[in-house]
Amino acid sequence: MRHGIGYRKLNKTSEHRKALFKNMLNSLIKYEQIVTTLPKAKELKPQIDKVITIGKKNDLSNKKRLFSKLQDKKSVTKVFNELSKRYSSRKGGYSRVLKAGFRTGDDAPMAVIELVDRNPEAKKIDKPKKIETKEKSKEPETKQKVASK
Repeated sequence: MRHGIGYRKLNKTSEHRKALFKNMLNSLIKYEQIVTTLPKAKELKPQIDKVITIGKKNDLSNKKRLFSKLQDKKSVTKVFNELSKRYSSRKGGYSRVLKAGFRTGDDAPMAVIELVDRNPEAKKIDKPKKIETKEKSKEPETKQKVASK
């Protein structure tokens, strides 16, 4: 019988697994969509749903509980300020797992895990905006070379 087998170990120690899912939860909260392997995505789905459910009740004990789980102040504030309001009328199922083919190299099954009704602008948070063109960046280099000769 399969009693007591409640999660995938993913061939990692418990400390490594805990750190992996903490980082993945923070990334999923920040970007609202991440690409990972299918088993990791399937294990992450119930965890993100529980995090958002905790965030829907706005009190100090739940903030401390989430901070102990996520250990990132920005993620906790986003859960309480944005995500809890977005999913206030929804009773569950805040995330979805979509299969995304196989990874080249080791042929591992890949998946996209994303929040339902996500903000498409959240993916572009860390992308630097290109202000300079290639011509402007080449001019200072030639001046430096002339000055050093």
